[in-house]
Amino acid sequence: MTKVLRVNPLNPSADAIREAAEAIVGGGTVAFPTETVYGIGANAFDAEAVKKVFKIKGRPSDNPAIVHISSIDQLKDVAAPVSGELLEKFRVLWPGPITFVLKGNGELPEEVTAGLDTVTVRMPAHTVALRLIDAAKVPIAAPSANISGRPSATSAAHVIEDLDGKADFIIDGGNTMFGLESTIIDLTSERPKLLRPGAYTVEELKRYFPDLDTSEIILSENEAPISPGLKYRHYAPDKPMVVASDDMIIKAASELKGKRILFICSTETAKSLPKDSLAIDLGSRADLYRVAQNLFDSIRKIDKSDAKMAVIERFPERGIGLALMNRISKAAGMRLADSVESIEKLLK
Repeated sequence: MTKVLRVNPLNPSADAIREAAEAIVGGGTVAFPTETVYGIGANAFDAEAVKKVFKIKGRPSDNPAIVHISSIDQLKDVAAPVSGELLEKFRVLWPGPITFVLKGNGELPEEVTAGLDTVTVRMPAHTVALRLIDAAKVPIAAPSANISGRPSATSAAHVIEDLDGKADFIIDGGNTMFGLESTIIDLTSERPKLLRPGAYTVEELKRYFPDLDTSEIILSENEAPISPGLKYRHYAPDKPMVVASDDMIIKAASELKGKRILFICSTETAKSLPKDSLAIDLGSRADLYRVAQNLFDSIRKIDKSDAKMAVIERFPERGIGLALMNRISKAAGMRLADSVESIEKLLK
């Protein structure tokens, strides 16, 4: 039986945090909010507890989990010593929606690191998450709180939908702020390497890492990912989904009228669709952070709708748009529609 603890995200009940922390210390699993998405976590030093998290999610064992800490001092418990220069950067960027791949110190079980000599670490900028880690007095290994392959959870309702009856506790702290998982940078290679774009934009990151490598990583089936989000199917609905330009969406909505296609698009595009179109308004192109907040909730609605497929709008890949399109492209299986005919083929 899963117990749901509803808390004020800015000032959570001490009793609720204590109860959830006791579960962590006792080898249990707790889903909790962060500023990015919800995580499902366990004591990072408890191999059996971490195995439970992977089983709950259906997560492959070669996909490492992010270790969440609540203070810079805790870093030494999970990672090898880092330079003073890096520590200063961490003090600026943490707490925040960014994860670093570092050399491990050999103390974490292989269930957390996937048997690698590296560890992925972040300090979330969310009161609930930080107080939970503080109260448990251990780092928490926590991938996203969803069934593997499905869209990440940005509300407690999403977590309950996927993990009710599986996790021991779910802390309901409302909707998350960013709606996309954290940025991940690998600091174990010759140059800092961007592994996953997130709320920190490339432009912002280059202020701290001027030689940041932003070339795309593509893994083959027999390569082990050193951080989450690199290898396996992510964010996808069960029904087909394809990416298209705003013009193509408007054209398809007109020419394929009545074909039970769900259009997921910007406010600007939604206003140009036929009035009886099936559509979800993600928000204005002028505010891509709002679009990002709404993305995973909108993708979850595809399978709940009576549509046969979905067409989602393509956004500019700059600023937060890079992270947004990273998630959209993966959710659509990298399919881009360049004609109405290519959309119609997916209906058959």
